Amino acid sequence: MPEFLHDHQFLYYTLILVLSILITLQSIPSILHVARMRHLYDDLGHFRKEHDHGIPRLGGVAIFVSFIITLLLFCVTGQQLPLNYILASCVILFAVGLKDDLSGVNPSTKFFMQFVVSAILVIPGNIRLTSMYGVLGIHTLGYLPSVCFTILTIILIVNAFNLIDGIDGLAGTTGVIVNGAFAALFIYIHQYELASVCLAMVGALVGFLRYNLTPAKIFMGDTGSMLLGLVSVVMAIKFIEVANSYDSGLPHIHAIPALAIAILIGPIFDTFRVFSLRILNKKSPFKADRTHVHHRILRLGFNHLQTTMILAGVNVISIALALLFHDLGSTLLIVIICVLSLLFNWGITFAIRCKERGVVSVSYLFG
Repeated sequence: MPEFLHDHQFLYYTLILVLSILITLQSIPSILHVARMRHLYDDLGHFRKEHDHGIPRLGGVAIFVSFIITLLLFCVTGQQLPLNYILASCVILFAVGLKDDLSGVNPSTKFFMQFVVSAILVIPGNIRLTSMYGVLGIHTLGYLPSVCFTILTIILIVNAFNLIDGIDGLAGTTGVIVNGAFAALFIYIHQYELASVCLAMVGALVGFLRYNLTPAKIFMGDTGSMLLGLVSVVMAIKFIEVANSYDSGLPHIHAIPALAIAILIGPIFDTFRVFSLRILNKKSPFKADRTHVHHRILRLGFNHLQTTMILAGVNVISIALALLFHDLGSTLLIVIICVLSLLFNWGITFAIRCKERGVVSVSYLFG
């Protein structure tokens, strides 16, 4: 980082946040106007929809514009940040998401383009996981396993954020927590360029949430959720790679992979849970339904904002636990985080059974 920026970090980060927020806030009213004029509304007839009136799905356009402009104006490129590959990947995914939001995209086409984007980042961009850092006793990964594992990870997280975008504010709030946490950690380990990327996304999402929290006036759509997932997973990979070798004179953070998983636990857990249930029920894992965690919390009588705050709180608690108990090591900490997530889901199941049967009984814990 240039010496001027190093000496004026607070001003630098404030400018990034303010500009990205303002661009989103200024963009969305124009997008809403065009959507109304052209009748570009969400599909009301779909059984997964939670609203009874048309809402545009083009909020991702404002997020994309804000993120890209802020990044180009303020981001400092360096060895840790192959900005050209990141921007190229974002533009490709933006085009696919916009087409999907406007007229739909074949799932196989969407997955193929996600694979292309992932390959661009991993192979020429060299953004990849080179080690498991002791998780399950695995350390250094060979080049081919590293490439394959990282591509699968990117595709998984991109789709995980797409899947949690089911109620007002959830994907945006999760994105603020995820990228805000990574930004704070990057600043802590003196990776200021990477922190600026996270903060550009945080600002874009904060501006978007002004119009997305209940009652939502606009959704981020696939354009926004896939872009959010892409940026989040790239920052997670860079954090795992960089944080394990930093030397900033500050206390070292242990269990880096577990901390990254704790930050992303909301989308990761919901995706694995839903896919597992669908496969066990002999259904396609990609067939949409209403079994997501946020749908289940809504069944308890909570509204969209309350559900979003509950899941945001769980995410923050997971991050706090990972930081508090980082000395336990990644493998044990990942197991603990997963067990706690399962217990949280079990608690929701118990509450649903009690509500639907009209009585509280311990036996409902088991069926």
